[in-house]
Amino acid sequence: MEYADIRLIIGLIFWLLAFWLLWKVPLCLPSREAFRKKGQKISVIVPARNEEKNLVCFFQSLQKQSLQPFEVIVADDRSQDQTREVAQGFGAKVIDIGEKPAGWMGKPYACFQAAGQAQGDLFLFLDADTFFEKGGLANIMDCFNRHQGVLSIQPFHKIQRLYENFSAYFNLILMASMNNCTPLGKKAKTIGAFGPAMMISRKDYFAIDGHRAAKGKVLEDLAIGQKIIKKGIPLACFGGKGTLNFRMYPQGIKDLFFGFARSFSSGARNTFPLNLVMVILWIVGSIQPVALIIGSITDLHIPGMYMGAILYVMYGAQIFWMLKKIGNFSIMAALAYPVYLLFFFVVFFYSMAMSLLKKKVSWKGRKVNLN
Repeated sequence: MEYADIRLIIGLIFWLLAFWLLWKVPLCLPSREAFRKKGQKISVIVPARNEEKNLVCFFQSLQKQSLQPFEVIVADDRSQDQTREVAQGFGAKVIDIGEKPAGWMGKPYACFQAAGQAQGDLFLFLDADTFFEKGGLANIMDCFNRHQGVLSIQPFHKIQRLYENFSAYFNLILMASMNNCTPLGKKAKTIGAFGPAMMISRKDYFAIDGHRAAKGKVLEDLAIGQKIIKKGIPLACFGGKGTLNFRMYPQGIKDLFFGFARSFSSGARNTFPLNLVMVILWIVGSIQPVALIIGSITDLHIPGMYMGAILYVMYGAQIFWMLKKIGNFSIMAALAYPVYLLFFFVVFFYSMAMSLLKKKVSWKGRKVNLN
């Protein structure tokens, strides 16, 4: 058996793994039965640091909802822009969280302080860069009541500028690593919660000690999710397509780079081992077409070039199929996927290096430890 044949077989076997990892993204959509309960008061809690632009989009989408929350609390983490003024202009309650204590990360501290002042019996924590589809909040409430526990949502990624497609692999790997999109469906246990959106009852929130349970974590969502699971509280994770969207790092590619560098090495360490192995093998498989084509050109091996080209098309088509489940990514993110994969490797290894060297990265005007 020739070396090219071995690469082809490896690529084909590892190509199949993606169909297990991201078979079906469960969506937070309304059911045929009504699960709305009377008298439920929703406190929407939004941690914010320099989010004036994102908050405009968030509040405009909230105003269009048929279901309105009892209150909206914006926890202002010492913003230097018009975050407070924008939030107040839309009628939100704004609390200044002040200087965070030692040992706390900014987002967990902001969420915990806001929860302490919230009056609702349900807390909906949302990142400032999220925004609703029509009827989105009603969908979330319906889904929460149907599943009777904690609801976590990874928003659908709405891209507006070309560079935002560089988040493709990060989003794919995040979804594939959560262990809730496999053919096993609900039988498979998720490894944690998604960070941008979580609905939880007041009772359950304080039963797990809220965000204080993850006060020093960059990925507080995984830590909180694991605490929820340990407490025996049901946790359901969904994709946001048709319900909740976000736009990641609209400020530019520099923010995108350091935003993912801030969190991705930590995420890899917390991934379920079997899923992590399968994700790594799938990534290795996606490299095989390029290696096969380059090697065949060097050796002037025509059959190898054809095999590499066929395998490349297979991976590109598969990646496009996967990306459409989680965002409106450009077809270029699939056609030129090795470029985006290379970007992923650069960010990931930078993050790992900074973490091992116990260095800090800059994020929203702060130096953040990579834990």
